[in-house]
Amino acid sequence: MKVAVLDIKGKETGRKVDLSDAVFAIEPNDHAVYLDVKQYLAHQRQGTHKAKERGEIAGSTRKIKKQKGTGTARAGSIKSPVFRGGGRIFGPRPKDYSQKLNKNVKRLARKSALAMKSKEQAITVLEDFNFETPKTKDFIQILKSLGLENKKSLIVLGDSNNSVYLASRNFKRSEVITNSEISTYKILNANNIVLLEGSLEGLESNLTK
Repeated sequence: MKVAVLDIKGKETGRKVDLSDAVFAIEPNDHAVYLDVKQYLAHQRQGTHKAKERGEIAGSTRKIKKQKGTGTARAGSIKSPVFRGGGRIFGPRPKDYSQKLNKNVKRLARKSALAMKSKEQAITVLEDFNFETPKTKDFIQILKSLGLENKKSLIVLGDSNNSVYLASRNFKRSEVITNSEISTYKILNANNIVLLEGSLEGLESNLTK
């Protein structure tokens, strides 16, 4: 699949790159995408929720009233869950929400997500660029040239570029990552994917192993 390479002003450079059909033109597998997104979101959960049960709160353990003759239910410690300030019954405990997923399924999911964006014509190939001084306004100007200033965009670099990252981090509608950091969730969460020319080889290599 041939795609024109644009410059930072949004104009065609006259060059075209060949996007691999094995990555960008496959039949998307919806279930693989679901599993990968589910795993990604599960890994965002800290799982540190905790409520104290009756054995963990501070309080007296003496029997607060006699067993019989009061006309009310029997009661032991003031730490009983039925009293205000008592322990919580079956409260949340720390839990590891992480899930395992086969590497081949994750690759299939990422290829499927890219193929979906390709069908939507939401993938742009941009020539490699750099900033002498990282400034947010320069980064936004590039997005304006591409017509993406009001859309959520994902910019994929070949290698880490500190100046591009620093210029972009104050702009909330855009995220800059390297090709090794790409994920199914990030692809689907963006309206448009901007692939820098230098990221294509590594991206396709990682997804077709």
